[in-house]
Amino acid sequence: MRADLDQLLAMMPFAGHIGISLEEASADRVVAVLPWSPRLCTANGVLHGGALMSLADSAGALVAFLGLPGGATTATITSTSQLFRPVAAGAIRAVAVPLHRGRTTITVQTDLSDEESRLVAQTTQIQVVRLPG
Repeated sequence: MRADLDQLLAMMPFAGHIGISLEEASADRVVAVLPWSPRLCTANGVLHGGALMSLADSAGALVAFLGLPGGATTATITSTSQLFRPVAAGAIRAVAVPLHRGRTTITVQTDLSDEESRLVAQTTQIQVVRLPG
């Protein structure tokens, strides 16, 4: 299973570049983790909101992708993030689940939590379904 997760992560080079790892990945749920790092911070050692949104987008796109029909691809067309609390240490865990799978779009919700299981942010995104040909 680890090899499969590593292969999925390799499909998203930016996610690997910022330090995201995968714990679980299926069409029903993706769990990804981003450890706090000074290189991902703004002032005062707070994790940059863009890093949080990148984690959410990566997990959300992957759960959408894993539920696509053969040969189809996907891309984010809208993404809305609510940021609830700053993160100055530890790792952030993202849990992405599809809320709706339609013929042309997929709506995904991703909850980001800190190591104390407190909700840090929540992202809702819509992924377009791009059929082959």
